[in-house]
Amino acid sequence: MIKAAVIGGSGYTGGELARILSRHPGISLEAMTSRQNAGRPIAEAMPFLRGFTGLEFVERLPENGDFDVVFLATPHTASMRLVPQLMERGIKVIDLSADYRLKDPAVYEEWYGHQHSDAVNLSKAVYGLPELFRDDIAGADLVANPGCYPTCTILSLAPLLEKGLVEGKIIVDAKSGTSGAGQEPTRSTHHPNCAVSITPYKVGTHRHTPEIKGVVDGLTGKDIDVIFTPHLLPIVRGMLTTSYATLVDGVTMEEVAMAYRSVYDEERFVHFTSVPAIPATVGSNFCEVGFEVVGSTVVAMAALDNLVKGAAGQAVQNANILFKFDEATGLDFPGLGV
Repeated sequence: MIKAAVIGGSGYTGGELARILSRHPGISLEAMTSRQNAGRPIAEAMPFLRGFTGLEFVERLPENGDFDVVFLATPHTASMRLVPQLMERGIKVIDLSADYRLKDPAVYEEWYGHQHSDAVNLSKAVYGLPELFRDDIAGADLVANPGCYPTCTILSLAPLLEKGLVEGKIIVDAKSGTSGAGQEPTRSTHHPNCAVSITPYKVGTHRHTPEIKGVVDGLTGKDIDVIFTPHLLPIVRGMLTTSYATLVDGVTMEEVAMAYRSVYDEERFVHFTSVPAIPATVGSNFCEVGFEVVGSTVVAMAALDNLVKGAAGQAVQNANILFKFDEATGLDFPGLGV
């Protein structure tokens, strides 16, 4: 049995990790940290886990704790302080923060306003999008779990980029539920302020922009202009991205469809469909992708649950790869449908 711990376990992502790991047949959740909840039963703070875990939150992991993998559900800048000591102990790390997603420390500093303090491990980190990088993930000690918006966006665009079917800039119109903002309420996520509106935010400045661009550039070998605009949806879970790109002259709809099928027909967690639907993915680790061609423009669409395939589920999928489990272990359940 693989022994796991979660650092920063009191938020939505930590709760999802606990929910999934509590039923995983090969990974045992041994500890979860939370400074504000230390000493409190996890199932008391998260009643949906009653009967599934008898653990209490701890303030920090014991220094002599016997863990095979640690999931970091921590804010950015916190992970880079924790990763070196964990890796020195021979523990594999799956970081759900942004600290190891951007390979260039200068880009990280530009977008996050902090100097990266762990350049050595940053160079070793593997970007944890299994459908594109599973071979690299399999041999990694440190996995940078992707953000939810980048996961959704990149999975919708990857067949077009890998097959060289598009050119020029990419425009991403993205929409996500309020759980993506975390548990702490804000003015913009307060229900009366967002329940009857779809609100764009951080236009041109959202920190997932360089993450999306980094993968897009890597897949194409070019410097691609990515314009990313997120919106807040008046729902709790789920996200939808709609991306626009120009087709290379002569590319047909049939060639586009063939590209999607060739990339995703054998993938367990990506479904190629006509029009992706958020309800089909909520509560699951599945992502639906689809496309439409309008003149010389291809519209690439995707939907997923931002807390599962966009965060905790993908982290467990990465753990499955690291420890040689079938990728669907502990994750093979459908979306809620409503």
